Amino acid sequence: MGASLSNLTEGTNGSGHGPGLGDIPESCVACVFMYLTPPEICNLARLNRAFRGAASSDSVWESKLPPNYHDLLDLLPPQMYQNLSKKDIFALLSRPIPFDDGNKLVWIDRVTGRVCTSVSAKAMAITGIEDRRYWNWIPTEESRFNVVAYLQQIWWFEVDGVVKFPFPADIYTLSFRLHIGRFSKRLGRRVCNFEHTHGWDIKPVRFELSTSDGQQASYECCLDQIEHDDAYGNHKRGCWVDYKVGEFTVTDSDPVTEVRFSMKQIDCTHSKGGLCVDSVFIVPSDLKGRKRRVLK
Repeated sequence: MGASLSNLTEGTNGSGHGPGLGDIPESCVACVFMYLTPPEICNLARLNRAFRGAASSDSVWESKLPPNYHDLLDLLPPQMYQNLSKKDIFALLSRPIPFDDGNKLVWIDRVTGRVCTSVSAKAMAITGIEDRRYWNWIPTEESRFNVVAYLQQIWWFEVDGVVKFPFPADIYTLSFRLHIGRFSKRLGRRVCNFEHTHGWDIKPVRFELSTSDGQQASYECCLDQIEHDDAYGNHKRGCWVDYKVGEFTVTDSDPVTEVRFSMKQIDCTHSKGGLCVDSVFIVPSDLKGRKRRVLK
């Protein structure tokens, strides 16, 4: 079987046993690659010279880039992408690109080439963030931004943020990434402390989003319901959880879309604490469904 596969791959020039994949013109292979994902293209590039050449074609990789990929390149120094092939540009943009003082990231999905963004807690307006009696910044490798905001205790809990970006046409999901309890490492093991965790099971937190073209969405839930597992069978305590706020639709990257989002629990009849706020994610909705909602 191995020999047969080798003959099929080599074609008439390599084996003399009739036509094979090696006889397919590179232009025809490139046309097929238009319908494949980047990982599939890279795997097939190992078959033979024609496949390898087609897998480096600018026309193939330009079809995998988002229509506004130049807006992403504008966030980088020109010397980083000048003279690069479209394949190398795809690889470059698939790594997170910081903007707005490094507190926001944008990248393209490695499989679909669609645009994703993330906003750090550092870029959000958090009530009481300057008062160390209430909030602290915790450095951590568990965040893309290497830091999260930790709430010890507060009565008025409010977090607001905004992002302006030329999102390409798509349907996007916005979610907050939160963690009940404080985590750390002890003797090389991850441990969680719930000393300050309280108040999240009394009244729900309200999440909201709105866009510059008038779209709105909201969601309410109690963050700490330890007697209930989530939809994936995991406890919310001690895990990173993505709380979906809602969806919005972009029909054109021009004009630039402004998205405002918030998270509030402003019932001052009780205090709340013991919560880590990492970031907000905005990703194409069907990509979000491809992943587990709970991130550990």
